[in-house]
Amino acid sequence: MVVRPLRHARWCERRHFWQLIEDCRPTGPDPGSERLAAALTEHLAQSPVFVVTGFAEQLAWALYRLGRKELGHGLSGDAFFCTRCAVVAAGRGVFEDVLHDPGAFAPFTTDRIWAESLLCIPDHAYEYVTGEEWHRNTHYSYESYSNTGGWAATPPPMRQSPPPGDRPHGMCA
Repeated sequence: MVVRPLRHARWCERRHFWQLIEDCRPTGPDPGSERLAAALTEHLAQSPVFVVTGFAEQLAWALYRLGRKELGHGLSGDAFFCTRCAVVAAGRGVFEDVLHDPGAFAPFTTDRIWAESLLCIPDHAYEYVTGEEWHRNTHYSYESYSNTGGWAATPPPMRQSPPPGDRPHGMCA
């Protein structure tokens, strides 16, 4: 695995988030994305804190964008959350496909493809880097059903920035 170093001023760009996921993706099967999560955590634990918090922001934003009614209708909160994590773990191409074609989300729900381990990556890396527990406070919530615009009767076009006041609720142990 070759992971490119990230410069401070550039980390917040989404392309770096997606590139890191690609660079850390293991070869071969990775049920639940456990090996991906371990590789990402290992890389982030060797990074400056701004990279860890930037990763958390991008992860929360990606999960928030997937929090739409046409994807989560009929799923429990946990199932919807874990399948959205799996879409992110699958990479940028799959993520964008699902955003543009909700039918591309179906295999994740019917085959119960989950990757909840992704959520705890920044928390574990932050604790390793700082020696302190992180009380994560991203700009938007990754929790299921938190994207109120995505759950409206007719969802508005996806915004490029989150609505003010959205905050996460869950924490990693």
